Amino acid sequence: MRHDESRALYDRALSVIPGGVNSSVRATRPYPFFIERGDGAHVVDADGNRYLDYVMGYGPLLYGHDMPEPVRAAVQSHASDGPMYGAPTEVEVELAEFVARHVPSVEMTRFVNSGTEATVSAVRLARGYTGRDKIVVMQGGYHGAQESTLVEGGPDSSRPSSPGIPASFAEHTIPVPFNDVEAAERVFEERGDEIAAVLTEPILANTGIVLPVDGYHERLRELTEDHGALLIFDEVITGFRVGGLQCAQGRFGVTPDVTTFGKIVGGGFPVGAIGGRAEILEEFTPSGDVFQSGTFSGHPVTMAAGYEYLKYAAENDVYEHVNRLGERLRTGIADIVADQAPSYTVVGTDSMFKTVFTREGPDSGDVGGAGEDSHVCDAGCRQDESCARYDYCPKNGADVANAETERWERIFWQEMKEKGIFLTANQFESQFVSYSHTDEDVEETLEAYKEAL
Repeated sequence: MRHDESRALYDRALSVIPGGVNSSVRATRPYPFFIERGDGAHVVDADGNRYLDYVMGYGPLLYGHDMPEPVRAAVQSHASDGPMYGAPTEVEVELAEFVARHVPSVEMTRFVNSGTEATVSAVRLARGYTGRDKIVVMQGGYHGAQESTLVEGGPDSSRPSSPGIPASFAEHTIPVPFNDVEAAERVFEERGDEIAAVLTEPILANTGIVLPVDGYHERLRELTEDHGALLIFDEVITGFRVGGLQCAQGRFGVTPDVTTFGKIVGGGFPVGAIGGRAEILEEFTPSGDVFQSGTFSGHPVTMAAGYEYLKYAAENDVYEHVNRLGERLRTGIADIVADQAPSYTVVGTDSMFKTVFTREGPDSGDVGGAGEDSHVCDAGCRQDESCARYDYCPKNGADVANAETERWERIFWQEMKEKGIFLTANQFESQFVSYSHTDEDVEETLEAYKEAL
């Protein structure tokens, strides 16, 4: 493949955009390829190279790059009627009603403009509702570019993870390891009356896709209820991806007090949302005292896109299709990994997938293949205690960070790109199947995995 145009565009971008990109994850080595257009399950770059796309805008493109006709028509209609009004429109009510009908935790929704804005607002809401300041987060979790969660360290040694954030912000954030029940219990025993909320992704989806161990979220639900704190699920990535229209909370059977959304709820357009129990959401202004506002919130084009996007999924076999292909991909990759890189771990669920380049595996036992006699999770790690890999699969963000992250970025990603497969550019972010992907695309992808690994 030639990348002359992308290289030239990157050279221009370096002069006018910090680092040449507008989001850090796009800064691939030696330079990013610049997308010209999308086409179904593919993207085409500035040099005319065509790639099978599994980044899918980091999750929101459930249908790939071709919007279903009802979505396209709604977007065009609302865009032609006017860019925005500074006043409410009917379609934002319709989308809020749809979300409330399908997501277990949601009675009311406040729409905002990004996942980051949603989690910022949810943290403020939790503090205002409870009158407390402390927020418990998961090490390796990601909740957008906000001061309260850009924090690293442990429960007694939290510190900002980026320059520009005062240390005093980190004092109110308590990081604990995901899937560590004892750590959560210890924090609540010591500081339960100071904790406003536990903020967690139901699945760590920005750190290699780590599912919860059995009973973990249930215990978080008990701890927050016992101590008068809120449980907030960040479903910016898992929302309307995992568990279908009920989201991951419906899949796991654990109902949080508040849920944050982004991505798919706006049909791929800029959006975020905070949903939850009415008595909590009504603490937002103007019905309550917790300030939250935004000029572009509930933008009519975004609301129309999101409403038609989710309605189409409700009325068609979208989840059946994407989940079947996701399972087929994970099963196929698991077979390849067992044969060529047995220490690696295949992760994911529903239409999400990833291969974590873990460094260790079982010393003995039949762990080859993905058949029912292989004693391993056959379509991605499920945190199954009976699995021969259970002690070696990632349980938290630190486990993923200890994988061969450089090998993924410097070698594997580059090899897959040259084979026409567009994956997320590092070891951490999730990858996604869309409604536009086909069985033939899966076969092509598995052949590329065989050669690249």
